[in-house]
Amino acid sequence: MSHRRIPKRKAVLAGAGAVGIIAAAILLPQANASQDGTGEPSGSPRRMSAAAAAEVLPRLGKQLGDSYGGAYYDADRRQLVVNVAGGGDTAAAEVRKAGAVARSVRNSLPALTSAMGSLSAGAPVPGTAWAVDPRTNRIVVTADRTVTGERWEEIEGAVRSLGDGVATLRKSRGEFRPFIEGGDAIFGGGSRCSLGFNVTTQEGQPGFLTAGHCGVAVAQWSEQQNGEPIGTVREAVFPGEGDFALVTYDDPDTDAPSAVDVGDGRIVEIGRAADAAVGQQVFRMGSTTGLRDGRVTGLDATVNYPEGTVSGLIQTDVCAEPGDSGGALFTRDGDAVGLTSGGSGDCTSGGETFFQPVTTALDAVGARIGAGDAGDGGAGDAGAGEGAGGGGADDGDAGAGGADDGADADGGVGAGIGGIEEGGTGTAVG
Repeated sequence: MSHRRIPKRKAVLAGAGAVGIIAAAILLPQANASQDGTGEPSGSPRRMSAAAAAEVLPRLGKQLGDSYGGAYYDADRRQLVVNVAGGGDTAAAEVRKAGAVARSVRNSLPALTSAMGSLSAGAPVPGTAWAVDPRTNRIVVTADRTVTGERWEEIEGAVRSLGDGVATLRKSRGEFRPFIEGGDAIFGGGSRCSLGFNVTTQEGQPGFLTAGHCGVAVAQWSEQQNGEPIGTVREAVFPGEGDFALVTYDDPDTDAPSAVDVGDGRIVEIGRAADAAVGQQVFRMGSTTGLRDGRVTGLDATVNYPEGTVSGLIQTDVCAEPGDSGGALFTRDGDAVGLTSGGSGDCTSGGETFFQPVTTALDAVGARIGAGDAGDGGAGDAGAGEGAGGGGADDGDAGAGGADDGADADGGVGAGIGGIEEGGTGTAVG
């Protein structure tokens, strides 16, 4: 697989025109409008795609101010659900006026964000992670299997200190770690990582984004094991406020199309970078586990890896394994969303995975994807880390994640994207 040169004979999925693409095989958990008894949606909202929700939420989140409790996209109902804290009738009216569902909750997003800051300052226990889940209106704190004894008691006490109804603590069967090695494989210094998305720098030089923990480990990368270097790391962040690196191609004439190779001679054209939304369907590509799909479960997540704490990540239930690090997270519409960072579990038992948002990486390194401007963030800021990015179900679709005729005949988990080539039956992995 290669992101660099794509033969013209391969069929390309135009980002905004890929209305017919559907995820094969399984229906993944959907975002429900009322969970944990935190309130029922009210009003008469309009049906909208996740992309349309992305255009509504930035303005709406700012209008609500301290009453804003986060938001998520309900893919089943194709509605934007906006949490309103404090029982404000005026705020709820603004939500309904915008065509969204007003949902009364206890905690405002500023309050939950402040509580996450307390966790970061007081309990950065290795093997833990946390993010705001707007569906439950709580912080979900996850501890992996290495957190036992005194470390478990420490994180348990930190969660308890936040008060009732603020955070939920749960245990993961896996172990949080960066998924070093790679997706569309790049090699360097005995390590294998993944090329995420091709970009263009402010100076007009071709390059690509990958995971920061790859960039801090190795300065030069090649396409083959022990091969000649094709790119040099220009910037890298890990740990800290992100997990991303910019690598520029050593040959300034390198053909670096904005596309993701999803296997079997199929590519998805990437048109822009976009923010993620909780409840949104996303796809991940990696050389170890191939094409997989799932849902965004949290935003602005913090994960405490053994190497250090990383903040500002996207949390999902998309499986990944060592060898998938740095790989592309994208939508069915061709929006670049994230870069594979790490997580727990595998593609047999499942688990949690974390991704660096592409929009913040582009802003930090001053690069652009496709025809976008440098640092193009697509959907924009939705307020305090909660956005509704593009992708998900489109107007006229049956919803996110129906069954494809090209589903895996062997009964495995299909995460295929069908209809890319004329007469194609989809790609299934299992």
